[in-house]
Amino acid sequence: MAAEKHVNWFALEKACAQKGCPLCTIVADRSKRYIDNMLFEHVSDRGFRAKYRSSGGFCADHARSLDSYRDGLAVAILGEDILADALPSLKKRKFLKYPGVCPACAETDRIEKEFLGFIAEITDPDFISFFTASDGLCVPHYRKLIQTVKRIPAWIEQSQVDKFDSLLARVRTYIECSAWGRQDDFARLSDADKIVWKEIALVLRGKAD
Repeated sequence: MAAEKHVNWFALEKACAQKGCPLCTIVADRSKRYIDNMLFEHVSDRGFRAKYRSSGGFCADHARSLDSYRDGLAVAILGEDILADALPSLKKRKFLKYPGVCPACAETDRIEKEFLGFIAEITDPDFISFFTASDGLCVPHYRKLIQTVKRIPAWIEQSQVDKFDSLLARVRTYIECSAWGRQDDFARLSDADKIVWKEIALVLRGKAD
C-alpha cells in the first residue's frame, strides 16, 4: 500500500504507542463502542432483535460488560427477550440450541479481519517503523493473521518471530533465576523481567474485549 494514509493507519499508529497488542487495543475500543451504539440505536430494530435472539444474546464475555453501560432500559429489553424465549424450555428442563453467533463476536471478527488485511498490504517504511517498534501482535492475532491473509509480508513475520523469541528467552531466564539459591541473580533482573510472567500471559491470550 502506498503512503496514502487511511483511517486504519491512524488507529494503528495510536494503538502502537500503547502497551500490548495494538489490534487488541483497537478491538477492545471498537467492541465497546459497538455495544454502546447498539444499546442506544438498535434495541427497537426488529432485524437486530431477531439476530440477537437467534444467538441467545451476547456470549458470556460480552454479556459481562453490559452492567457497565448506562442504558439500563436497553439492557432490560434485550434481557427480557432472551429470558422469555428460554424460560418455557428451562421449565421443562430442556435447553434451547441457538444457531446464531454473538453479535459482538461477529463484529470483533469483522474488525480483526479488516485490520489484519490492512496491515498485510502495507509497504510504507513509516508505518513499518512504528508498528515494529510496538509490542506487536499477540499470539491469537498473529495466528489469525496467518489464517486470514494469503501472504504474510516478510517484515511482519520477522518482527513477530523476533519478539516471540525474545520473550521466550526472557521467560526462561526468569524461570532459571527463580530457582532456590538464585536470589541474587533474580535481584539483578530488570523490573520488566521480574514480572515477565504477566507479559507472556497477555501475549498468549490477548487482551479481553
